[in-house]
Amino acid sequence: MKREPWVVGVTGASGTPYAAAVIRGLLGAGEAVDVVVSRAARLTLIDETGISFRDAHWREDLREWLERPLDRGKPQRFELDAVRYWTAGDFAAGPSSGSYPAKGMIVVPCSAAAVAGIAIGLSKDLLQRAASVTLKERRPLVLCVRETPLSGVTLRQLADLDQQGAVVIPASPGFYAGSASVQQLVDFVAGRVLDAVGVDHGLYLRWAGELGGGATST
Repeated sequence: MKREPWVVGVTGASGTPYAAAVIRGLLGAGEAVDVVVSRAARLTLIDETGISFRDAHWREDLREWLERPLDRGKPQRFELDAVRYWTAGDFAAGPSSGSYPAKGMIVVPCSAAAVAGIAIGLSKDLLQRAASVTLKERRPLVLCVRETPLSGVTLRQLADLDQQGAVVIPASPGFYAGSASVQQLVDFVAGRVLDAVGVDHGLYLRWAGELGGGATST
């Protein structure tokens, strides 16, 4: 069976828990995942989690990242057989080519710098190149933007990317789902990202049209 992964790009914006939640959701749905972590994202990951993401030990580091819940709950074991890791400087990597059979790409969290690079086709690293390939191949591209406030330049670039077919999802959690922990708020955003690419999940309670209990589980 042909492997068709979702490419997940992680930039240096604050919000590495969003990336972990999206990857967990994809793996939980039985999807294959290709991961690209930018150089700036490594610094943010250390700052937010204490985890050093190392090329030579990416499997151990990714597992530790995914298995560390924000609410100090019981860690969940993840098998990474469906995951492939590409270094950000590898321009010969699979996702750098339109002939590589990817389903689409999710950039989470997405920094303003990444928005700019993707909007103008800069392709300064594999993450930006893969996003440009996703656009030109008319595959789903979701940008989970984690930046505030947004400048006029970034807003115009996001509008341009929307016209090119990208879906822009601000990392803005909803509270109607009855979230009682930070992890549940993070999972809400991750769930909306997965909704945008048509991947089934059970990350949050959906609105059912009734106040005071109108959310239903997926």
